[in-house]
Amino acid sequence: MAAIEQAPSRGHWRVWLMAARPRTLPVAVAPVVVGTAVAAADGSMRTGPALAALLGALLLQIASNLANDLFDHERGADTAERIGPARVSQLGLMAPSRMRAGIALVLLAAAAVGLYLAAVAGWPVVAAGVASIIAALAYSGGPWPFGYKGLGDVAVFAFFGVVAVTGTYYVQALTLSAEALACSLAVGSLATAILVVNNVRDIDTDRAAGKMTLAVRLGPRRGRWEYVALIGFAYALLPCLLALGGRSAWVLLPLLTLPMALRLLRTVVARSDGPALNAALAGTAQLTLWYSLLLALGWVM
Repeated sequence: MAAIEQAPSRGHWRVWLMAARPRTLPVAVAPVVVGTAVAAADGSMRTGPALAALLGALLLQIASNLANDLFDHERGADTAERIGPARVSQLGLMAPSRMRAGIALVLLAAAAVGLYLAAVAGWPVVAAGVASIIAALAYSGGPWPFGYKGLGDVAVFAFFGVVAVTGTYYVQALTLSAEALACSLAVGSLATAILVVNNVRDIDTDRAAGKMTLAVRLGPRRGRWEYVALIGFAYALLPCLLALGGRSAWVLLPLLTLPMALRLLRTVVARSDGPALNAALAGTAQLTLWYSLLLALGWVM
């Protein structure tokens, strides 16, 4: 009840901001920053495509958030029993028709950005863009929502890691890069860790709604160890990136975020209460951004 009393009034612009989930947006910024840094180090950076890639990534993330807000509520996954932050649809702050219109408008804007990038970089951008739009909607919507089948972790790793980093590089360099692909593995691992915190927190309500995420299938203990493995993988990759890229030790700059990562690991492994895991979710998004910013900086130095 307290969450409802503190929520913005129905129809207020803050409702749209709440539905967009701004705290999750670092996961869209991080891969674009890294992909652009790899392009810059190769002498291939182009400002227009880089900015368009950033805008497109943000729009797709917002569209995905809006779609999840609506579809999870309609499927019964978001109820009064959830321990995560309240959702717009769950609280009845937005009519489903308005939410659908908002999703459509954001996706149209993303498609417009995609048309520019397709003109710059050709048909591969069209294929990646269409796949990204389908993934944004099909995560929790449609006849076979893959987020309910335990495939959300794979999708996040692919789209917020591999596709986003290599795609950002491609629209600037017009070719693929082993270095961009290697960097995408680290970014994708951290992005997936954000989802894991969310799913570990929601295991009970997701199971009750038939949302069989990987965390539900693994159980709380192994779900937490998945988080540990993903974070550890991102840091274990740094020496490999240093060797593969033939760059200086500046590539190891993300190690400066290790204290933040260790604090988050302790929280996720030892705590199960909603507020602690909500804070860990936001913290993992910040970790993803800072790790990526430092990796980008180190790559170009």
